[in-house]
Amino acid sequence: MSAVPVFMSAVPVFLYHSVAEDPPAWIAPYTVTPRAFVEQLDRIADGGLTVVPLRRLVSAQRGGPPLPPHAAVLTFDDGYADFYWTVAPLLSGRELPATLYITTGAIHPPGGRPTGSLLPPAAMLNWRQVSGLDAYGIEIGGHSRTHPQLDTLPGRRLCEEIVLCKRELEDAVGHGVSSFAYPHGYSSQAVRRKARKAGWTSACAVGHAFSSPGDSPMRIARLMVGADTTPELFQIWVEGRGAPVAPIPERLRTKGWRAYRRIRAGLGHPVAG
Repeated sequence: MSAVPVFMSAVPVFLYHSVAEDPPAWIAPYTVTPRAFVEQLDRIADGGLTVVPLRRLVSAQRGGPPLPPHAAVLTFDDGYADFYWTVAPLLSGRELPATLYITTGAIHPPGGRPTGSLLPPAAMLNWRQVSGLDAYGIEIGGHSRTHPQLDTLPGRRLCEEIVLCKRELEDAVGHGVSSFAYPHGYSSQAVRRKARKAGWTSACAVGHAFSSPGDSPMRIARLMVGADTTPELFQIWVEGRGAPVAPIPERLRTKGWRAYRRIRAGLGHPVAG
């Protein structure tokens, strides 16, 4: 594979969920196989990208030291068990940093059941594994308690999802955590204010766009990698092409979709995530 220089301002923040051979049907569209994941890591290396911790991107966005040329970031949402058994060893073998965003209500406590989340059944991490991954150097971030659409929640429930998630993670790993990811990528100005007030210093959205040093650290754009991400598309992303570069003004369509989802949620018929 030939290496093509990426645009300096385009930082691919790759968003993964599950990396597995036979996932439950509901998560299959958002899953890549281990073989595909290895091929994607090879493309990142062959393309000359330097994978950096998310905190380095956030620091650059806040006026800190510049990123190295051709930087990229790896992130994983929800907290599936395959991260412990499949992803972490592959990252370790290549000495690659990553951020793992945990839906705390889906995590298995010792000898008990999860407190509950809106995610359908799947093999999830347990708290011992979360603590072990943290000790090993994986950044642990928050992904709410139950994985709701945060921008449709009333104030009290929104506060619980954002604040208690942080508290549960910090109790588990024994130190502060600072990075959050919005479930489904949905946020609003009110959600972002709540997140900042709770002590989260960065937060990832989706956006289907490259991030950049000029992107908002409370709405970091990511590129979602799933079952339908072809090798050709992934290579285009590695080359810094095929998607816009954040920051991108919120579209009128996005605002209308949020209003519709809020109305549906208020009527007791929320739109499925």
